[in-house]
Amino acid sequence: MLDRVSPHAQDHASLEHFLASIGPRAFRFAELGLRHREDSLDAVQDAMIKMLDYQHRPAAEWTPLFWSILRSRIVDTQRRRTFRLRWLAPMPERDDGSQPDWADEGPDPSRTHDGREAYGRLADALGRLPRRQREAFSLRVLEELDVATTARVMGCGEGSVKTHLSRAREALQRQLEDWR
Repeated sequence: MLDRVSPHAQDHASLEHFLASIGPRAFRFAELGLRHREDSLDAVQDAMIKMLDYQHRPAAEWTPLFWSILRSRIVDTQRRRTFRLRWLAPMPERDDGSQPDWADEGPDPSRTHDGREAYGRLADALGRLPRRQREAFSLRVLEELDVATTARVMGCGEGSVKTHLSRAREALQRQLEDWR
């Protein structure tokens, strides 16, 4: 006798796969915006839990929906911080004093070091961008979302996305020019 899986269970399984695949990128996006590991983990977890309410939606809608939810969680956290005046405090360091290590491990230590240095420089440069420019760059370039989807996620028009992205690219070019 064949075991049949209910459509609800299939939706849940595919949503779990979607969330597992997007999790690491979502964490990096949140950490760039929040600059705090625990707040970033909380924001991603909240967004993933909220996605469970939308598992009945078509899978094609999950990507823009997830990024919209995560972006809202990040903005909410930033607003709470501003309200508490925590933005005056310096960026908290990790317990061991190290920087986040997101570079892929490769067989060549030199290449690994170069990758870490490149990501660190990019992360620092992105961190200096205004929030909307950082969001536009991260969603369009790093996440490869199209302009319309990015506009939906950011809650603005497509022209605004293009403007923010153009300004972000110019600022990043200036900041990273000496590193090439």
